[in-house]
Amino acid sequence: MKGTKQISENFSIVSNQLRWAFIVTSIAIATGCAVALFLWLLDVVTNIRWANPWLLFLLPFAGVLIAFVYTKFGGRSGKGNNLIIDEIHTPGGGVPRRMAPLVLLGTLVTHLFGGSAGREGTAVQMGGSIAAMFGNWFGLHKQNMGLALMAGIAAGFGAVFGTPLTGAIFAMEVLAIGRLQYNALLPCLVAAIVGDASCAAWGTHHTKYHIASLTPSANSLAVFLHIDVWLLLKVIAGGIAFGLAGFLFAQMAHRFKYLFQKWIKVPLLIPIVGACIIILLTYVLGTRDYLGLGVSANSPHAVTVVSAFGVGGAGSMSWFWKMLFTAITLSCGFKGGEVTPLFFMGAALGNTLAVLFGAPIDLFAGLGFIAVFAGATNTPLACTIMGVELFGGEHVLYYAVACFSAYLCSGHSGIYSAQIIAVPKSTGAYFGDGISLANSFKRRNKFTEGILLLWWRGLKAKKGGVGKKGG
Repeated sequence: MKGTKQISENFSIVSNQLRWAFIVTSIAIATGCAVALFLWLLDVVTNIRWANPWLLFLLPFAGVLIAFVYTKFGGRSGKGNNLIIDEIHTPGGGVPRRMAPLVLLGTLVTHLFGGSAGREGTAVQMGGSIAAMFGNWFGLHKQNMGLALMAGIAAGFGAVFGTPLTGAIFAMEVLAIGRLQYNALLPCLVAAIVGDASCAAWGTHHTKYHIASLTPSANSLAVFLHIDVWLLLKVIAGGIAFGLAGFLFAQMAHRFKYLFQKWIKVPLLIPIVGACIIILLTYVLGTRDYLGLGVSANSPHAVTVVSAFGVGGAGSMSWFWKMLFTAITLSCGFKGGEVTPLFFMGAALGNTLAVLFGAPIDLFAGLGFIAVFAGATNTPLACTIMGVELFGGEHVLYYAVACFSAYLCSGHSGIYSAQIIAVPKSTGAYFGDGISLANSFKRRNKFTEGILLLWWRGLKAKKGGVGKKGG
C-alpha cells in the first residue's frame, strides 16, 4: 500500500513537471521570438539615429508621445517591471497584454531620439505580459500565475543578453533580497534556455567580451591559495566602489522621479523638461557617447561598454555621466531598462579603478560590468553567473568577491522598488520581514524626519531656556 502511494506521488510530480514544461516552453518560444524582433528593431532605430543626429532635438516631442500613449492606453502597464514583481508577490489585477506592445514602442521611440536607456526592462516586461496571456489561456490559478510570470522574466532576460543560466537565477533572485524561490527552478531554467534558443534561431547575435588570462603572481601566498592576494584586496576595494555606484544610481533615479513629479504639476511637461536637460548636457559635454544604449557607437573614439575593456577606453568621469543621463531619461517617463546602462557605468568605473590600482583593465571592466548591476538589483548570485557566461569561468572567484561586496555595500536600495527585503543586510527600525524597498524608503524617511524634528525641538527648548535665564 505504501509503495503504491509512493509511486502515485512520484507520478503526480512527474506529470505536473511535464505540464509546466509544456506551458513554460510555449511562453519561452513566444518571448524569445518577441525579443529577437525587439533587438533587430533596436539596431534599426539606433542606426537611423546615428545617421541623423538632428533627431536628438525631437526628444522632447518623443517624450510627450510616450507619456500621452501610456496615459491614454497604458493603465497599470506604466508600473513596468515593478508591476510584474508585485503580481508575483501578491496577485491582483494581473499583467495586461498591452504591456508588451506599449513597452516595445516606448523603448524604440526612446532610443530613436537619443534617450539613455537599456533593453532588459523591455524584454522582461514583454516576457511577463506574454506569460500572463498564456497563463490565462491555460487557466492557471493565481498561485500558479506567479510561476508563469517568473518564467517570463527568465525567458526575456536570458534571451536579451544570451545568458540563459543567468536569466533563470535572476528571475528567482530579483523578487526578494536574501532569498531564492527554488520552487520556480525548473520552470525558470527551461524558460531561459528555450527563450535564448528561440531568439538565437532568428540569427540574433550578442556582443562578445573577453578577459585575458592573468600572469601568475610572485606573491608567495598565491602558491598556497591559488589566487593573487594583492589583486584580491584590490577586487574587494573595487567591489565596495561598485556597490556604492549601484546605490548612487538607484537613489538618483528615485530622487529625480520624485522631484519631477513634485515640481512639475502638468505630467506632459515632465518628459519635455527631462529631454531638454539631456540635450543641454550633450552639448555642454560636447559628446553623444552617453545617448542610447552605449554598447557600441558609430565613432571609433567613442566611450562604450566595449571600449571600456581596453586601455584609454573610458574617461575618469564617464561612468558618472552615463549614470546622470540614464537617471534623467528614465525618471522623466522614457522607456527601456537600466541594466545595459549599468553595464556601461560599471565597465567605465572599472576601467578608471584599474588605472588607479594598477590592475588589469579588462578584468576590472568586467568586474564593474557585473558588480554595479549586482549592487543596483541585489542579485549577486545571478551576476556572478553572468560573469561566467559572458567572460568565461577562469576568474569566477574574483567575480563572486566583487558581486557580493557590491551587494553588501549598496545597502537596502535598488532600482526595483517592489523588491521585498526577505533577509535584511543589517538590522534597522525600518526593515521588517517582507517589507518592500518602496516601504522601507518611506520608513527611513519618517525615521530621519523624526530624529531631525526631535533635534530641532530640543534646540528650540534649549534656546528658550537660555533666554529666560538671561532675562
